[in-house]
Amino acid sequence: MTNELIQNQTFDEERALYGRKNLTVQNCRFDGPADGESAFKETSGITAIDNFYNLRYPFWHNTNLIINGGEMTDKCRAALWYDDGVKITSLKMHGIKALRECSNVSIENSDIISPEFGWSTRGLVMKNSTAESEYFMMRSDRLDFSGVTFKGKYSFQYITDSVFENCNFDTKDAFWHAKNVTVKNCVVKGEYLAWYCENVTFDHCTIIGTQPLCYCKGLKLIDCQMIDTDLAFEKSEVQATITTPVVSIKNPASGCISAPSVGQIIRDDENAKGCVCVGEAA
Repeated sequence: MTNELIQNQTFDEERALYGRKNLTVQNCRFDGPADGESAFKETSGITAIDNFYNLRYPFWHNTNLIINGGEMTDKCRAALWYDDGVKITSLKMHGIKALRECSNVSIENSDIISPEFGWSTRGLVMKNSTAESEYFMMRSDRLDFSGVTFKGKYSFQYITDSVFENCNFDTKDAFWHAKNVTVKNCVVKGEYLAWYCENVTFDHCTIIGTQPLCYCKGLKLIDCQMIDTDLAFEKSEVQATITTPVVSIKNPASGCISAPSVGQIIRDDENAKGCVCVGEAA
């Protein structure tokens, strides 16, 4: 079926294209004095190309949605909610809460500036994109990130069953309560990394910042660098091979940590049974 084509128009009314199917919308503006919401609510088979979105809630309850190019401004809040089957490329996503409660989403070559982005999303593939946010991707599941640069706070909290590769994260309190996660060939900079996580693996990563990796279960580090990391691994069940000196390690609960040197090993809890092997890292 050939999509109907709408081009070079401006829409500002409420539910401007509500319920439409198999439609291509190109070089249009969703903006204007009527200040209408929910332009594409309850649609399916929409292809949106190089549009300008300056109104609230444009894509709710949509299926089989393609967005290629264009800009969502800071007034385009809560842009994509409750959608299934979404492909986004080369899009500026600059409104608060831009993605939430969606499933089966891909985002590539896009720029995200969006507080509270991605909550409760299931099955998101993100590639070669940049993001700034707070509480980024909270309570989401089955994330697959590669080549993503992120800056913000409180990222990836309560996520499950996810993989991150070749990413750069500058973020406080990342991966708290995360479960079944692999982080590979990434740089992770920030305070209080991955407290209370379970079955999380850092594989050939660079970890930077104070008090990382405390109160963890099933934690694994494979040939990781740790820079400016003090009071690490407190109360954690951990197996770790570290290739750089560590400032200090405090009361690991169990397992074994190997590193070329450790500035201070703090043991003031009789229940902390984890071993620290100095000079045995690869």
